[in-house]
Amino acid sequence: MHENRARRPVIAVFGAGKIGEALLSGLLHGGWAPGELVFTEKSAERAAALTEAHGIASADVAGAAAQADVLVVAVKPQDIEPLLDQLAPVVDKSKLVVSLCAGLPTALFERRLAAGVPVVRVMPNTPMLVNKAMSAISAGAHAAPEHLALVEDVLGVVGKVVTVPESQQDAVTALSGSGPAYFFFLVEAMIDAGILLGLPRAVAQDLIVQSAVGAAAMLDEGGNHPVTLREAVTSPAGTTIMAIRELERHGVRAALIAAIEAARDRSAELGAAHRQG
Repeated sequence: MHENRARRPVIAVFGAGKIGEALLSGLLHGGWAPGELVFTEKSAERAAALTEAHGIASADVAGAAAQADVLVVAVKPQDIEPLLDQLAPVVDKSKLVVSLCAGLPTALFERRLAAGVPVVRVMPNTPMLVNKAMSAISAGAHAAPEHLALVEDVLGVVGKVVTVPESQQDAVTALSGSGPAYFFFLVEAMIDAGILLGLPRAVAQDLIVQSAVGAAAMLDEGGNHPVTLREAVTSPAGTTIMAIRELERHGVRAALIAAIEAARDRSAELGAAHRQG
């Protein structure tokens, strides 16, 4: 009896840090077999621990590249040059390269690898650790629609995926790449407010974290605009409108917009050196 299911692409993850490990774990839960996955990791101790935890073999860079159809690059941007030196002799256009490296343009990979290698750039975020990532993907010069569709399938196991032009990736980095930190900052401030008002820290944290979870679910599942949801909580002359007035008086909305613009500008600065020739 022949198996009709198409063969899954073998995926190699180069750099099994937190995001790399989260992707490997998500792929296992999404149906990939351990034998269809491989990873590289500079630390022998960490590589052994990951193999023990997930049953996935590690390999050197050349070995992982030879096995894989999809090469997911998840190293720190400062480690990209030595990795590309190792990949250049062994990667051809039959492979798909997927970059999870913040700020690095597809043109960098295309210059350093063989002619015609398809490259897809991804901006994920840390909720990938709980399979709630928001990932934005962009096609390089040689990436076709089927390459984007494959990356969407792969990343879909750890969250949601949207396709954007690469020119918008700095904005994506500022908005969703750094976005979880803004929410953590807000939650931290609200917990401090609860303590100021006399609540024990543990109680304040439970109140705020569950409120954040519930509010996120309403935004995600209800289909209502945030303004509509906020107005539903805001009674005339009530407590919420007094709080909103103070937020507006202190320029919280303007501060958030300015902060995200600053993050966008920094992302552009970090990638500028790699965009040159």
